[in-house]
Amino acid sequence: MPLARDPRIAAGVIALAAIGILVGGAFVGLGIEAWRNPEGALAAIDPYLLRVARFTLWQAMLSTLLSVAPAILVARALSRHPEFPGRGLILRLFAVPLALPAIVAALGILSLYGRAGYFAEPLTALTGGTWPGIYGLSGILVAHVFFNLPLATRLMLEALQTVPADQWRLASQLGMGARSSFRLIEWPALRAALPGIAGLVFMLCITSFTIVLTLGGGPAATTLEVAIYQALRFDFDPARAVALTVLQIALTAIVVLALMRLGANTTGDANLPVARRNFIQAKAGEATFNAAAILLALAFVGGPMLATVAAGLKADLGRLAGETSVQRATLTSIILATLSATLAAILALALVTARRALATVRNSRKKTILERFTDTGAGFVLVVPPIVIGAGWFVLVRQSVDVFALAPFMVVAVNAVMAMPFAVRAIRPAHDAASERHERLCAQLGISGWNRLRLIDWPVLRRPLATAFAFAMALSLGDLGVIALFGSDAVQTLPYLLLARMGSYRTDDAAGLALMLGLLCLALMMLADRLGKETPR
Repeated sequence: MPLARDPRIAAGVIALAAIGILVGGAFVGLGIEAWRNPEGALAAIDPYLLRVARFTLWQAMLSTLLSVAPAILVARALSRHPEFPGRGLILRLFAVPLALPAIVAALGILSLYGRAGYFAEPLTALTGGTWPGIYGLSGILVAHVFFNLPLATRLMLEALQTVPADQWRLASQLGMGARSSFRLIEWPALRAALPGIAGLVFMLCITSFTIVLTLGGGPAATTLEVAIYQALRFDFDPARAVALTVLQIALTAIVVLALMRLGANTTGDANLPVARRNFIQAKAGEATFNAAAILLALAFVGGPMLATVAAGLKADLGRLAGETSVQRATLTSIILATLSATLAAILALALVTARRALATVRNSRKKTILERFTDTGAGFVLVVPPIVIGAGWFVLVRQSVDVFALAPFMVVAVNAVMAMPFAVRAIRPAHDAASERHERLCAQLGISGWNRLRLIDWPVLRRPLATAFAFAMALSLGDLGVIALFGSDAVQTLPYLLLARMGSYRTDDAAGLALMLGLLCLALMMLADRLGKETPR
């Protein structure tokens, strides 16, 4: 089939155009606002902006250090004890934060360490004064470590699994101790993966919005993304929002480019393969230390989850479920998340199939610009955080239409594009493997378009598409970035309603909503996994 007539390539071009319009429109809005009021944008470069930028970098560096350093110990402990009781359950538990909405985790952390949390009394006795709570930098750090320690642990454990079995066999024959085996065998594998893992965690922390918004506690603990939200939603200062946005984009671009040079995976992985391997026998002292590291990490990660459940069960769930506002917010969340996930899966499939079609006809020639865009273009959207896209469109359309009426469209579009890189990662391996087997036969038989998708690709892609859809839907369900800008009394999602209840100090209602939202996301992931495992009829 001629290149220009291949429907897969046409679909990829349309997908790239849609992504370009969404991201490009945001930049156009920011550029127009800067052109209208250049003095205001320049005046926004003041000590406050520099202080916010400095805090953004500082909290990201601290969060990365506190997440990655303990992860080395925990990953090594798990790798050296493949028969540790409940090891498989621990690894599955460490995957839960990837699908848990940030605002739900924030409520769980407050339920543990807040001024009225479960640990408030012992912490008061320990500090000798009234426990002030965990708002501010300490709360941000705890939340970031909660999310990123499990992720870093799983990635490092995957790196340790790449050590050849022959090295462990030789180490066992030589009677190598824990210190020597770490220095000569484990550390080289970890050192190769460490820059990419640390860079990925740093990027996640520098673009954090919901955590800082809910746990920052005031101007002293404000990041660039939260400052953008405040400049538009509370101060209505578009010029300051433009200056903050440009700085945020610059910082994020630097981090992403550094990650690309380090070869890091900017989308993470919710389903890392962790194989068992027989290691050398650990001595009693080392085994005790490793068990303590695993149990402490388990308590740290599992504590907020248990606190979320306990606090949520104390709420009047029956009354909450019967409230019209909760029902409307739940229905709105499900509809918007379903549309976002569907669009994310369609965009991802279009890019994956277009890239494969272009690679098939390329042979040994260099990649074309179009192929490069379909190959790596999905990851570049991570340079522009959701709040930045929302801010750009907010200032672009604010003088022509009611910005709050655009809330459903912006939530669907932005969440779909942000989830699309994860969907690409889930779909691409299965699609490329199937294409290797069937590409030539389909060309000989003239099978293309809808017939190829229905007869050839769908049986292979059904499970990865279900995984991509579920993960994208879970991300959209728990997202607070775009709806925080465009949300109103007319359009509310569960995270938006939860934030409103927190702001009005209705903590019991907020805890109940957090439990409902968390269970909804987890149930969605479990259902998608089960559907993906069903054999096609």
